[in-house]
Formats: sequence, structure tokens, C-alpha cells
Amino acid sequence: MISTEAVAWGSEGFLFNAKDGFLEGIIRGCRGGLLSVQDYNNLRQCETLDDVKLHLCSTDYVSVFQNEPSPLHPSTIVSRCTQKIVDDFSMVRCQASEPLATFLDFLTFGHMIDNVVLIVTGTLHERDIQDLLDKCHPLGMFDSIATLAVASNMRELYRLGLVDTPLAPYFSECISSEDLDEMNVEIMRNTLYKAYLNDFLIFCERLGGATSTLMKHILQFEADRRAINITINSLDTELSRDDRRRLFSEFGTLFPSGHLDLVACDDYEQVRAVMDNSPSFSAIFSKLSSSSDQILEKLFYEEEMKRCEATFHQQFHYAIFYAYMKMREQEIRNIMWIAECISQEQKHRVTDGLVRVGGLA
Repeated sequence: MISTEAVAWGSEGFLFNAKDGFLEGIIRGCRGGLLSVQDYNNLRQCETLDDVKLHLCSTDYVSVFQNEPSPLHPSTIVSRCTQKIVDDFSMVRCQASEPLATFLDFLTFGHMIDNVVLIVTGTLHERDIQDLLDKCHPLGMFDSIATLAVASNMRELYRLGLVDTPLAPYFSECISSEDLDEMNVEIMRNTLYKAYLNDFLIFCERLGGATSTLMKHILQFEADRRAINITINSLDTELSRDDRRRLFSEFGTLFPSGHLDLVACDDYEQVRAVMDNSPSFSAIFSKLSSSSDQILEKLFYEEEMKRCEATFHQQFHYAIFYAYMKMREQEIRNIMWIAECISQEQKHRVTDGLVRVGGLA
């Protein structure tokens, strides 16, 4: 006799496939196009950036490189690879119906926040606005982004550029008349991310099912990672403990007791001691032999990739859309690292910066 649970599970899968099964299949196929172990081995052997381009033309990146002239620069390679993500995302987004369409829109909000910070920070350093716009991520662009360059405080930033964007609801805690400086911009970035992650989590929980379970697992890690990074980056700065605590997301495996411990930290060793007592992060920090931010960042990326890859072990959920985008973004960071090592004649360091994605061993 078939159990009630089995019938319910089968019904859920049937309904999901009828509406979103095609796009899920597309993304699973795109995931199969991630660079393989052999691809990375070939890239490690490249002597010039033209060699890198030549090999990438034998992969899923062929469509964005086939008309790219020489000579190449690492930034050009990254830009063309990013176009691959944009093309894949646009293809899925234009065919998505609700609630998948809203879920996919959430994937662009993080890039919007990063673009806002890039424009404002660049303007503070008197960078050319067109150069800054060229460096913005394509998935985080919006119509009024160029006007952010003339804002002198948070209130003007909201009124001139953000009031009609999806970020507007997240900006309520940032609005003030304080002048924009590097400290306030970083506070703004983390406040926006806090509101964004909380909103994204609530949306995923409303979806229920495997999407809720898997995305909660991923977003909790993201919230925890941001809390750790905020603590480390705010050591020996003017940021008060209360301000530090207000930047932490109010969920995650470290919430609430771990947050209280992080707020009390005055140096890196105290942060490490707190993490050594955390079941979720003790394994990561045990691999650290120094306080290098680059090593810690790499370990965080590796953990993120493990969680993203795990989403493909289940079916009938939206988490694979998030996971695929993150895996492609990490793959591009790997390609950028290889290209920079070749460009700077530091090929012996290629392996140091690579993070495992899919087929990369």
C-alpha cells in the first residue's frame, strides 16, 4: 500500500515539474557545463592569456569569446565570462513564472548592493563615473544608478537613486543626514545586506518544501560568514560594539549566543577562540595557520561550494538556481586568479587560489 507521505511527495513533484521542471532541467544541464578537472589542468598549463582564451573556447564559454580580439587583459577575460552568467540568468528569468520569477529577482539584489557601494566609494575617491559603471556587475544595474554619484549623504542617496529600486525597502535603517565617508558606506553595505538576507529567508520559508530547507541552510551560512567578517574587519576601528551587533543578521547558527561572543571580541585571537567553540565553524578555523584574510576567505568559499553542490542531490526546488549562479561566480573567480597569475608571471601560485567547484579536484 502506498503511504500518504509518498502520495504527497509525488504530487508535489508532479506540480513542480508541470510549472518549473523545464527550467530546473535547463539549470541542471548548465551545471554540467562547469569546467572539469581536465579543463583546470589545461588552464594551469597555459603560458599566455591567449592560451586561456583558446581553451575557454572549447568549453561553454565559447559563445562569449569567439569574437574577442587580442591582446587580452585579465579584466577582459573576467568580463566575458561574466557575460556567460548574465546570458544564462536572462534565459531562465524571461521564461520564469511566479514564484520562481521573484526568487530569481532576489539573486540580483546582492549585486545591486555591491554596485551601489562601488559607485559611492569610487565617487569619494574622485573616480570617473563611466569607469565605475563599467566595473558594475551587469545583474545589479538599474536605471538611476549613475545619479548616485552626486549624492552627499544617505538621504540624498535614497532620494536620487534608490527610491524606485528593489533596495528601497531595505534602506529605512540607513537614511540619515550624515555625510558619506568610507565608514558610513561600509555600515550602509552591511545594513542593506542584513535586510536583504532576512527578506530572502522569509520569502524562501513561505515557499516551503525543499526550497525552504536548502535555502535556509545556505542563507544561515551566509549570515554567519558576514557576522564573522564584520567582526574581523571592525577590529581596531571606530565602530562601537553596539554598532557591530546591529549589523549582524538576526538568524544563523551563531545567533544569538555566538553574536554576543563576537561583539565582545577585541582581537583576532578572541574571534578564533569563539569559532573554535562553534560546531559550524570549528573545522574551518582549525585549518587556519595564520590570520590571513585571504586564507579564511578561501575556506569560506569552499564551504559555500559544498552547500551549493548539495542542492543538486535533491529535486523539485529552487535552491539549484541560487547554487548554480554561485558556482559560476566562483568558477569565474578561479579563472580570474589563473589569468592574473599568468599575467604577473606567478604561475607557481596558480593552485593556491583555486576553490573547488564541481569537477575541480
